[in-house]
This record gives sequence, C-alpha cells and structure tokens, in this order.
Amino acid sequence: MPAAPASAQERPGDPLVDTHGRVHRDLRISLTDRCSLRCTYCMPDQGNEWLARSSILTTDEIARVAGVAAAAGVTTFRLTGGEPLLRPDIVDVVSRIAALRDASGDPVHVAMTTNGIRLGEFLPDLIDAGLARVNISLDTIRRDRFRELTRRDRLDDVLDGIAAARDSGLRPLKINAVAMRDVNDDEIVDLVEFAISQDAQMRFIEQMPLDAGHTWDRGRMVTRAEILDALSTRWALAEVPGRGGAPAERWTLDGGPHTVGVIASVTAPFCGDCDRMRLTADGQFRNCLFSTTEYDLLPILRADEASDDGIDGLLRTCVRGKLPGHAINDPSFLQPTRGMNAIGG
Repeated sequence: MPAAPASAQERPGDPLVDTHGRVHRDLRISLTDRCSLRCTYCMPDQGNEWLARSSILTTDEIARVAGVAAAAGVTTFRLTGGEPLLRPDIVDVVSRIAALRDASGDPVHVAMTTNGIRLGEFLPDLIDAGLARVNISLDTIRRDRFRELTRRDRLDDVLDGIAAARDSGLRPLKINAVAMRDVNDDEIVDLVEFAISQDAQMRFIEQMPLDAGHTWDRGRMVTRAEILDALSTRWALAEVPGRGGAPAERWTLDGGPHTVGVIASVTAPFCGDCDRMRLTADGQFRNCLFSTTEYDLLPILRADEASDDGIDGLLRTCVRGKLPGHAINDPSFLQPTRGMNAIGG
C-alpha cells in the first residue's frame, strides 16, 4: 500500500499516535519466516512456501528502519521470526539496534522471542551485543508430546537454551506456551512449576487463528478462564495491577514472588491499550497481528533516492490505519492470509 501524505500536525520525530489516541512505543521485527520446528498449530511439516530471499530485509535496512522508529518514540524492539536465531547475522542485528537511542536520548530496549534451540550457542554474544531480555517458547515438557507437537525431537536443545538463559541473569525470563485442548491442557500446573524451577515467569497464550493452514478451531482453544481455574487448583492467585500496554495479565502465586501470565487475545482482548506495530521479514509494516492490510516498505527502502522521511511517513500511515480492535469475535472476521511464522510473533 502506498504511503499517504502525513497529517499536517505530524512531523518526523513526533510520537506515533493513532486515531484512537494510542501511542506506539513497541516495534516487533521479524527476521525470517523460517523455523527449526514445525509446530502443528503454526505450519505444515512439508510444502511451506518461504519468502523470497531477495525480499528479506538486510541488516542495514533493519537498522535504518529501527533508527527511524526510535526517533519517532519507539523504545522497545522485539526480534521475532520464524526463528530469529536462524538468521546468520543475528548478533550484528542486535548490536545495530541496541546502539540506537530513543526520542528521549535513552538507549532502546532489545528483546527476542525464540524457540531456544540455538540460544545456548548465541546467548553470550547476544548479551554482549546488547540483548536485554528473552522469551522462550515451550508448549510441553513431555518428550513424546514435544516430538508430536513440533514434529522434531529437539526438547533437550530447548531445555539447554532455557538453562543458558536462566544462568545468564537476563530477567525477567519468560516462557511462553500456547494452551490447547487435549494437547497440553493437562500440563498447565506442571509448566508453571518447571518455569519456577528456572526462575522464569510462565505465560499461557490462548490459541489464535494464525496458523498457515487456516485450521484454527475455537473449540480446541483453552480459554483464559479455564487456565485460571487450572492454576487455582494449585495456587492462590492475586491479580497484579498496572498492566498498561503489556499483552499479558499477571497473577502472583501464593502471594509471590513468582507470577504467571495469561495472554487472552481471543476471550479478553486488550486492543484498547495496544502500543505495538510489526515489521515482517520482507518489509511489510503491520499495525495489528490480525490485520489483513500491509504497508509495503520495500519500494521506499530500495528506491534510488530512499529517504528516512519516506520510511517515517509510511510508518505513520500504518499507525493511522489501525482499527480499534482485531474483531476476532465478530462474524465478519477474516483470518490473515499469512501464518504466524511469516507475520512475526
């Protein structure tokens, strides 16, 4: 989608405010659509159509876009995929972004979401490069179930990555699990106990309609209420106030210090406080995880006379196009054509 003229009131360096008054401070950058796992709720085992390599943003392009976003008030950059650790220049990407300053002159915050498989290998260099925080995906701690769910026998590698993150001192350390009926809903308590043993916060995510095969079934989704009911059989829960724009609601366990989070995008949407934008690996701005509209940055980035003002203008156009909410619960809702691996987690 071409960039629309910027509002007369907006100039490069102004905050990124949408038409509903939400100020955007978080940009999630997907580095690749490829992944070392094939989770059944995300992508098929075979026959995936990968993004063209020529369309994947280079390190220089990513750093340039991040610099424009930081000048516009973005303070947090989360690197996602696919699996971001499959990107051979991952340490350089982190270093280039971590060197940026936000609009207030403070260093930006760089985080990453990963499946953890190569984390032990890269983590020391990533920390030296400026990585501040990491989220690791783990839907089950049962070996047979992990192999069935991910179609890969890599549980030991993930556990090694979690252990490396635990020992690194990066905090808060978060472990994410998609809760699925008759798949891992009997492990909700076990997963939290495992996370506690790793000095991590467990976060459960309601399964969302973002699979590449478009096979999402609301009936197989474990709801926020069901997750909390399961947790309540083991701990006394007390909600943590001050959520702000964070996607997860949090509860203390037996008064703390440990907490658990729930991201209930389907049954308890938090769109009214959303401050996130996304950039796909092939240079598309997205203003919502569930958006069916993308804003193509490549023609601007790769033009003979590319300008930061052009990048800023498209980012602002994308922000202004953001709807009040994702409308998952509306009968007219359409699932995005891209799967989660191509959008970026």
